Amino acid sequence: MAGSNRKQKTARDMVLSLALIVIASLVVYYFTIPHDDHAPEIQRVDYRVELLTARRAASYPVAAPEGLPSTWKPTSVRSEGKDAGRWHLGFQTPDGQYAQVEQSTHKRADFIDDATQGGSATKQTERIGDRTWTRYTGGRYDALVLEDTPGSTTVVSGTASFKDLTTLAAALKAE
Repeated sequence: MAGSNRKQKTARDMVLSLALIVIASLVVYYFTIPHDDHAPEIQRVDYRVELLTARRAASYPVAAPEGLPSTWKPTSVRSEGKDAGRWHLGFQTPDGQYAQVEQSTHKRADFIDDATQGGSATKQTERIGDRTWTRYTGGRYDALVLEDTPGSTTVVSGTASFKDLTTLAAALKAE
């Protein structure tokens, strides 16, 4: 009988230990794993200072949008100085997609491949204002590419629709 009681205590102790481990695991899970299913709020950036700086330093006319609706949220800006010759301005579109303006004096083919994330030119073009843009697809981003900018290449690309990319390209003003 004494052996049977010992086996019962051992089984009971194992069940209690397992219960404590499960409770401790649930507490750790509750306090350490994020439970918010909503995407974090993307902060709006003010790009005016970087734009003015880029326009003073660049050897080409730096383009930025004018008159975009306030529902377009600027989210990122980068300007590589005179020697690097690259300008970037990113936006969250009204429907939550990403669109960016990239300009560079770098080798055209390499820059377009980088800015479109591996896209290829199509035979389709868009007439926006007084300029003709070439559509690029097949990469991570769809894109509109303007190759006739004096001294640089301009790419409007992103996960946004071509309609939104066209809206952004139409709003660009270069100085």
